[in-house]
Amino acid sequence: MSVASIPLSSSAFVPGGDIPAAHTCDGADASPPLEWGEPPQGTHRFALICDDPDAPMGTWVHWVLFNLPGETRSLSEKFPADGELPTGARQGKNDFGRPGYGGPCPPKGPAHRYFFRLYALDAPMTLRAGATKTELEAAMQGHILGRGELMGRYGRR
Repeated sequence: MSVASIPLSSSAFVPGGDIPAAHTCDGADASPPLEWGEPPQGTHRFALICDDPDAPMGTWVHWVLFNLPGETRSLSEKFPADGELPTGARQGKNDFGRPGYGGPCPPKGPAHRYFFRLYALDAPMTLRAGATKTELEAAMQGHILGRGELMGRYGRR
């Protein structure tokens, strides 16, 4: 099955650009606003994973979000960190040990890359709130209709 491309963007930073401090542990640690285009036909739910492959101890997971309704086309800045949301969406556990977004917080040195990956899914994921990135990725197998990616950078001197 071919996977369609979905444009994913943020009004807070350009693709490949610097993530503002407000969206990091050096600021308010608020999730950035995200917007995306039309998904493929048959999309019932969305999932979002944000991670940092440049972390010293291996990829660090910053956000796991799934079961967003298929009509959703954006996430607001400061998205609620609740495990279960009124829309039926759920948030998994990030590597900070909590649900919701945990912003970039790299050690001093070169900037790290932060990948926001959006998935259009043909079915809801039957996972509990607090599920891990690995559990979500396994559950999504065979259900991904489309995918979008946005990368931003953040470093501390």
